[in-house]
Amino acid sequence: MEPANHFTVLRRYWRLLAGCTAAALIIGFLLTPAGDAVDNAKWQCKVAITPVAGAGDAVRADQVLSYAQGSDVSTAAAKKLGVTDVAALVARREVSAASTEMLVITTTGPTQQSCAELAAAFSQATINGYSQESKKSADDSIKRLQAQADKQQEQVNNLQHDFTKAGSADQPKLQPQLTAALAALTKTLTDINTLQSYSQTDAIQQWGSIDAKDGGGSLLTSPSRGVRLALAVVLGLALGIVAALMLSRMDTRLRTRNATEEAFNLPVIGEIPELSRRLRRLRGPLVVARPSDPAAEAFRSLRSTLLLTGPESLSVRPAGGEPGGRARREPAPVILVMSGRSGDGRTTTVANLAAALAETGRTVLVLDCDFRHPQAHAHFGVGDGPGMAELLSGEQLPALDDLIRTTGVEGVSLITGGNTTAYPAALVLRAGEVLRRARRHADVVLIDTSPLLHANDAYDLVQHADAVLVTALAGNVTPEQADRVSELLARTGVPVAGVALLGTIGPSGRRLKRDGLRGPLSSGRASGPAAVPRPPAAARPAPDAEAAEEPAVYEEHHRSAPSWARRPAPPAESVVETTLQLREIEER
Repeated sequence: MEPANHFTVLRRYWRLLAGCTAAALIIGFLLTPAGDAVDNAKWQCKVAITPVAGAGDAVRADQVLSYAQGSDVSTAAAKKLGVTDVAALVARREVSAASTEMLVITTTGPTQQSCAELAAAFSQATINGYSQESKKSADDSIKRLQAQADKQQEQVNNLQHDFTKAGSADQPKLQPQLTAALAALTKTLTDINTLQSYSQTDAIQQWGSIDAKDGGGSLLTSPSRGVRLALAVVLGLALGIVAALMLSRMDTRLRTRNATEEAFNLPVIGEIPELSRRLRRLRGPLVVARPSDPAAEAFRSLRSTLLLTGPESLSVRPAGGEPGGRARREPAPVILVMSGRSGDGRTTTVANLAAALAETGRTVLVLDCDFRHPQAHAHFGVGDGPGMAELLSGEQLPALDDLIRTTGVEGVSLITGGNTTAYPAALVLRAGEVLRRARRHADVVLIDTSPLLHANDAYDLVQHADAVLVTALAGNVTPEQADRVSELLARTGVPVAGVALLGTIGPSGRRLKRDGLRGPLSSGRASGPAAVPRPPAAARPAPDAEAAEEPAVYEEHHRSAPSWARRPAPPAESVVETTLQLREIEER
């Protein structure tokens, strides 16, 4: 992931970052004492304790460690220092086994003297206490061994008496028993002498002097509430960043141009930046309300791309620049704006694209064919009323002129969705004749329809359009949904201009190689305002020739679809729909 995309991810998950930071701040506030305590970590002292010479295996490090951590040592050290708060001394002491024969006591304090005195007190209390316990244990062992030695001496005396009275024939039999008894007695007496010597001296001793060093203190050891709260904020923010990056890795929804082109198998011909909440509340197209806003410029760039790469009838300007000039010369092209899911900015794109087209001198007629949730009238600031539902159902106001309503945008008119009472799918089936009549009332006809993956309305209307524009909101569509939309559009054979990606944040990455993408780019057309004019129809290769040049692996992994210039002709028995067919009928 590029560094710029990391900032985009953090901006997307700013609520998670704020939540983690707030949680860490609250926890740090609750766990930090209100007042600033003395910095006990400024000085650190260490003292080592080892067994005395000759103690051997009589002293075990784990026993000494357990005794040093006991309450008897802490109480004795506090008594020697004249301190009543034993718990405070224990908090400043740490005992650990450096090896099997060495114990290390570490203490902390605000000054070197207090730290060294505390280490010495714990060391002396451990040595004296453990030595007394060892001496007591040795005395008990001596008493036990002395009683055992008395019994062994009596046994030896009895064997010697029997050996003396026995004859020369029986003495060899008694000799092994006498020898074993003497050896056992000797061992017991040796153990007694060892324990007597061991009990007369300390079992453990201090090794070397006390090692004291200046800790200097640090942010991590500072008990100051302000410092600890600052550390808590940093820790919470770091955890939030890690969580945001992990969630971004697991989130497969389309957010960038590269991912959108790969999922839809279509070029992204327009990227609309994310709109602020204030701009989303505007009544009217952004192109008119905020003409200098970056999003408005992005919609104009989308308009330019459509004009340069779209049907020839779309790129032709009205005669003499007069509004409605096209209505008197030839039928207007129909562009269907659709999306896979609801909330993909379809109606917003229709409103702003209509306003952008009107800036070029063209008259635009918007048809709201979203009979399930019509919203085009709200984007143009027009009240709801009779519209496409009544026109298609034939219940009232069958004349098209009676339903066309002017908007606050010069050159843009609207037929609202109306108040439908019939099943929406039944209304869409009658749209062919209505669209044929609508072509003569403007230079461009834009259709807003229901989401393709939620209803079949768009799939029924697509056959009446000259071109299709797909809209997708960043973070609202998964690759599986995009692939399904691309598959359905490929079956219709209707030229697809590309995808308008709305709600982008920051840079979306490098543009990928266009090989394999369907739409106008796959037929050699550019996708931006700086695109060069299309070559004449005679200079473009036939569809069969292009297909023959493509490798077999391309046909296996990419669905082919005709571009603007390669839409297959509909069956002869179908209803007259496209601009080309209407023009041929007029010539006849």
